[in-house]
Amino acid sequence: MITSEREALRGWFTGRLPDGLYTEVVEVTADREEITVVGRIPGPELGTDVSDAEREAAVEGRIAEFRERTRDDRMAVAREAERRYGRKVSWGAECDGVRGMFTTVSAPVMTRLRQPERQVLDTLVEAGVARSRSEALAWCVRLVQRHSDAWLGELRESLEQVRRLRAQGPDA
Repeated sequence: MITSEREALRGWFTGRLPDGLYTEVVEVTADREEITVVGRIPGPELGTDVSDAEREAAVEGRIAEFRERTRDDRMAVAREAERRYGRKVSWGAECDGVRGMFTTVSAPVMTRLRQPERQVLDTLVEAGVARSRSEALAWCVRLVQRHSDAWLGELRESLEQVRRLRAQGPDA
């Protein structure tokens, strides 16, 4: 997504969200199918002597409570954004360093794979890492994403520079 488009989306959601829904909009990302909005919410008030398990459960509970309490407001904004941008809107909340994602889009992607590539997927299925080739491919993509964030970030920056240069060309 081009930086100006990302900034425009973030600006629209920041301006459109009801006051107090989030303490801060943390992230607005988009692709061809989906816009994802993640915001920060206040953590639960806990004493200093609570265990890690209790703290983790309290944060999970706070995210679940936020999801239910704000459903109507979020859905109203989502309907408006879907009409405006032609994409589904997904939501998430960050609380004390924990991110909870609400209903998100799972888009099918078709690809052709040669036998050695199919064998990789079949090995993951046979080993019980995935239930199907489709799930195995998604697992592979998440693994690559986790280990190549810096490289992918540089690639995205380069693509934005190419788009800016194209926009300045003689046909602009």
